[in-house]
Amino acid sequence: MLKKNRKIEKIYYSIGEVAEMFEVNASLIRFWENEFDILKPQKNKKGNRLFTKQDLDNLRIIYHLVKERGYTLQGAKDKLRQNKDEVLKQVEIIDSLNQMKGFLLELKEQM
Repeated sequence: MLKKNRKIEKIYYSIGEVAEMFEVNASLIRFWENEFDILKPQKNKKGNRLFTKQDLDNLRIIYHLVKERGYTLQGAKDKLRQNKDEVLKQVEIIDSLNQMKGFLLELKEQM
């Protein structure tokens, strides 16, 4: 039996689901796929893109650099080539801090 608080993760996500997760248009996801070598979603027989957890992680890095930090596309590409691990670590720290902020705001509302 599955616990209610357990989150079920999918193996593949459609481009629509991914666009909704990042609150961007699907066309931007397709554009980034063409611009960034680290994005390589699989395609089914119909040609629909199927994004994995790794693709989502890579998209999160690209989103962070371009949308949150204001890098140009070329600047983001250069940063990823120089030190992808450093950028990934920064993204993870920011995500962790945002989760903590959400928890603290929720706690504040309950007081």
